[in-house]
Amino acid sequence: MRVRVGQGFDVHRFSDDTNRPLVLGGVLFPGERGLEGHSDADAVAHAAADALLGAAGLGDLGQHFPDSDPVWAGADSLRILAAVAEMVRAAGWEVGNVDVSVVCETPKLSPHRAAMEANLTDAANAPVTVKGRRAEGLGALGRREGIACWAVAVITGA
Repeated sequence: MRVRVGQGFDVHRFSDDTNRPLVLGGVLFPGERGLEGHSDADAVAHAAADALLGAAGLGDLGQHFPDSDPVWAGADSLRILAAVAEMVRAAGWEVGNVDVSVVCETPKLSPHRAAMEANLTDAANAPVTVKGRRAEGLGALGRREGIACWAVAVITGA
């Protein structure tokens, strides 16, 4: 059996648009500032998708879902993650799992973790776990300027 590992990363700053919703792991966080981005700016789904693309050697999100393509304007990032997982399978791999670390001072993720993991797992058709981390007041993330996510994916093939 062949095993490959990929690392993903995504970061988005908070939007000044008070009508922009915050979506993380496919979960809407009412009353929280949204993130800037071409799609729904779901940094959790983006990092997971980026890790899968890296593991399979299929490039990065910008190659497949460019922010210059109007098709992806406002898109549900769970659709992007599902499309990436299908690309990985079409390339002859199976998704083992994806683990995502989310770094933010706000919002609190723990009340939504189960829903986020269920949404991401459904989209990837494989286990996806989510962990929340704080920046402890350090740097742009600690100043609540945005949210960053790191992900690791394992894929296998015969």
